[in-house]
Amino acid sequence: QVQLVESGGGLVQPGGSLRLSCAASGIIFFLYDMGWYRQAPGKQRELVATITRDGSTNYADSVKGQFTIARDNVKNTAYLQMNSLKAEDTAVYYCNANNLRLGRAYWGQGTQVTVSS
Repeated sequence: QVQLVESGGGLVQPGGSLRLSCAASGIIFFLYDMGWYRQAPGKQRELVATITRDGSTNYADSVKGQFTIARDNVKNTAYLQMNSLKAEDTAVYYCNANNLRLGRAYWGQGTQVTVSS
């Protein structure tokens, strides 16, 4: 059974930081590209950042220089370090694992991030 379990969300003041974690089980983690997506109320889910199996990263323009994605293939965990948080970063953040060659993709249940004073 595949599980992606996000953690690390919460309430933070503007300018603060959070680190999200996505612990994967039931997959051969190092074979999967990992990504973080977010969905704000009333909006569509959008890509935040991705990291490939070989560690190449990609970011949405809105978070470049602010967020950093990383992965630990020993701990089977992906991370999203979020700095200088703004109110517009408020959303539910979802972890995604995908392998196009295998045609498989999985989602976590999401973790709420609220940026407010």
